[in-house]
Amino acid sequence: MVRETRLIVISPLSSITPDQITRAVHSLGLEVAVKETCYGALIEGEPETVREVLKKLKAMDPLGIYSKIRGFPMGDPVRCRSHHGSRPGFSQLEKEWQDLPLIQKGLESAMRGEGVQELEKKEPIPVRDLQRICEEVE
Repeated sequence: MVRETRLIVISPLSSITPDQITRAVHSLGLEVAVKETCYGALIEGEPETVREVLKKLKAMDPLGIYSKIRGFPMGDPVRCRSHHGSRPGFSQLEKEWQDLPLIQKGLESAMRGEGVQELEKKEPIPVRDLQRICEEVE
């Protein structure tokens, strides 16, 4: 049987909590495992069932709940801290979590039909000017 494990990550701008996520998953009565985490939850089950759960969770806050596939099953001895496993990838997840408000604001802007804003093109500062600024600060 093929199983899929997904990280459910809640944007810092969302009012949804990890507890609400896990309770919502339990209330569905579907055959998935769920584990509450500091950033949201882990869910694991057959891929179709996991996608069904994800669809219901996204309905709670469409622009505030994000998901990605996890490379290891829940409780994997190599990764699980209860088995003295390592936690590689947490720094990456933390950075992604910090960037979610930017993604959320961009999606909100796109949904309002706002176009892409062109950034002002700036010329690089000449080395002499940079050197002069550094010397003035000293």
